Amino acid sequence: MTAPTPASDAHPANGLDEVVHQRVRLGILTIAHEARKVEFGYLRTQLDLTAGNLSKHLSVLEAAGLVNLEKGYEGRRGRTWITLTGAGDAALAEEIGQLKQLIARVETTREDR
Repeated sequence: MTAPTPASDAHPANGLDEVVHQRVRLGILTIAHEARKVEFGYLRTQLDLTAGNLSKHLSVLEAAGLVNLEKGYEGRRGRTWITLTGAGDAALAEEIGQLKQLIARVETTREDR
């Protein structure tokens, strides 16, 4: 039996967050980071999702404390705006850091061949 590997020696894939790493949720966090405040319909269009599918992903992110949802009106039409929380910004930065480590490993391996 081998001893557990210290966290610093862990493979970068082990640091990926299941909530953040999912394709749609990573897209939501990235767009919210870029826009600071994004409207539900814009996200739906950009990520090519149904309203129901986007709602489910937003619920996961909101429950994890990564986004805030603000409901209101623009004229007579109901709108939902999404903003990234401080925790969401940190989670996105951590995820990007882990992905960069994975990319570096692949590029290093490729250069050695």
